[in-house]
Amino acid sequence: MSFGDLIWLFFIFSAIQPMLQQKMLEAMRVRKISQLERARKSRVILLVHRQETMRFLGFPVARYIDINDSEEVLRAIQMTDADVPLDLVLHTPGGLVLAALQIAKAVREHKAKVTVFVPHYAMSGGTLIALAADEIVMCEHSVLGPIDPQLGESPAASLIKVVEQKPMAKIDDKTLIMADVGRKAITQVKQAASELLTRHMPAEQATALAEKLSTGIWTHDYPIWASTGKSLGLPVCTKMPNDVLQLLTFYPQPVRMHGGGVEYLPVERRNQPESDFG
Repeated sequence: MSFGDLIWLFFIFSAIQPMLQQKMLEAMRVRKISQLERARKSRVILLVHRQETMRFLGFPVARYIDINDSEEVLRAIQMTDADVPLDLVLHTPGGLVLAALQIAKAVREHKAKVTVFVPHYAMSGGTLIALAADEIVMCEHSVLGPIDPQLGESPAASLIKVVEQKPMAKIDDKTLIMADVGRKAITQVKQAASELLTRHMPAEQATALAEKLSTGIWTHDYPIWASTGKSLGLPVCTKMPNDVLQLLTFYPQPVRMHGGGVEYLPVERRNQPESDFG
């Protein structure tokens, strides 16, 4: 075999190696999901959004909850008997309100117990889905977030304040239109959240919490920790199964060309007493 042939083999192997690694990763995901379903006697559904890298061009593509996600989740729920519990693993920055509401409504109407697991974060639309669950399992430092609507780059609540506080003559038509849409969006999200929350709290309490989460009291990335969620009346538990944490490791962030900023040995470290050889 010539040196040129070796060069060609090297390039061929380099080209197919990522595909082989991806197939192996997918197989490990399937085995872990199957293992978790058998252990919990449930349907396990993952909604995981990492920043993905396009296979050929190599630039990052942001992921979020979209209509394709809602179609897939609804299909999975439809394939699940009404008496089979649902376990949803959420790792997402949020996304389209319509898609999140479709998923949340399907979760809300499932007759068996629904558990949402949040190993790291489920913001915005992810929180909206979590509100529909019977139980929200979080790590101590996992976070949910406010569900106040965002219109483009602007919070709906902030657009409304601009219109209320600035002289009408100095406000352009586009801002007025956006503020009007913002009022409607907040009303719709508040009503939807209130209906979802009545699954596990009285109607009056659900309405008050929906208002707090949807009207822009906090910034959109305000972290609602597990302890905060409990204080708000959400059915939060912090007994995160290790199997769920392991499952999330099979959805790694794509490696970037410049490398990551965090490194550690991926093994557990326990404090061990010193041995006495005397």
